[in-house]
Amino acid sequence: MEKKLKVAIVHDWFTVDGGAEKVCREIINMYPSADIFSLIDFLSDTDRATILNGKKSNTSIIQKFPFAKKYYRYYLPWFPYAIEQIDLTHYDLIISSSYAVAKGVLTHSNQIHVCYCHSPMRYLWDLYFSYIPKTKWSNFPLAYFMRHYISKLRQWDVISSNRVDTFVANSENIAKRIKKVYRRDSIVVYPPLFTDKFKLVTQKEDYYVSASRLVPYKKVELAIQAFKKLPGKRLKVIGDGPELVKLKQLAKGSKNIEILGYLEQADFSRVLGNAKAFINSSYEDFGIAPVEAQACGTPVIAYAKGGVLETTLENKTAIYFYEQTPEAIIKAIDQFELTNLWAPEAIHKYATSFNNERFAREFTKVINQCLKDHS
Repeated sequence: MEKKLKVAIVHDWFTVDGGAEKVCREIINMYPSADIFSLIDFLSDTDRATILNGKKSNTSIIQKFPFAKKYYRYYLPWFPYAIEQIDLTHYDLIISSSYAVAKGVLTHSNQIHVCYCHSPMRYLWDLYFSYIPKTKWSNFPLAYFMRHYISKLRQWDVISSNRVDTFVANSENIAKRIKKVYRRDSIVVYPPLFTDKFKLVTQKEDYYVSASRLVPYKKVELAIQAFKKLPGKRLKVIGDGPELVKLKQLAKGSKNIEILGYLEQADFSRVLGNAKAFINSSYEDFGIAPVEAQACGTPVIAYAKGGVLETTLENKTAIYFYEQTPEAIIKAIDQFELTNLWAPEAIHKYATSFNNERFAREFTKVINQCLKDHS
């Protein structure tokens, strides 16, 4: 009788239902009996039911650190140690869902470790100078310590990549980044779109929408700055994160800009679907939100770099701008409004090619090949 595989799924942290968590949710659905591990787990009951099917993940020591729920990022120096203390000795297959340290779990020679990589840690590599800006505080001892520590963390990041047997990248964009940082080849499997959550809307209302985690590299402030110069056009901003207060302050006094914060799925889909266009001002690794917008028949106005070039079609489902400036966004909006060729039905049909059935099929193929190669 063939032995049943014992599977562990490792995710960096569970705090909100973001793009990486949607991928992790589908992997969990594929392996419902798997045990789940993470650095921390502070999901709401609603998000827990959606992502983890009501389960709780097995967490690291950081879960019990003071103020970890809100300030877990401040414990970055502890992340490598904490992830290495997760004991996976008795599992046959480890699947990590990683954009930080999940890929760094310790494994032995009789285990298979497949990493679905959303991106190498961006604040260590391509976005380092965005996260550690040169300011009047740059010479403080803490700033020196952080720069020195991040240099050490880069070494750990590269070394720990050798613990992975097979890398799966979420886009060709990330496959190139994995090759650059880790010198490893990877297999591209695009993230899943849950098409039943996003309905086609053909009659659009007169507003634009942005949706993302509110973190620095998402550049949501560019969209807000653009619409502050366009008082006759409306913008709705969906999302939560450490930039929320800053962005609310930036939008203060602009009656045409609404900061909606986090929305439950039904409200999120409704606001996305009724919008005349989706604004994406960041350099996305893959970018699930633009795909979700297209699934509603909503065209995209996007910064022409990164994963969005793989998930949209210029002048068919999207218009691009080529500089991350408010002026470039304004110019793209003007171009969009002069174009009357947008067909919501065709945009919706294109987006549904990124469905979760396709993801499950392609990811299962990767896992089966790894098991075959290891046998």
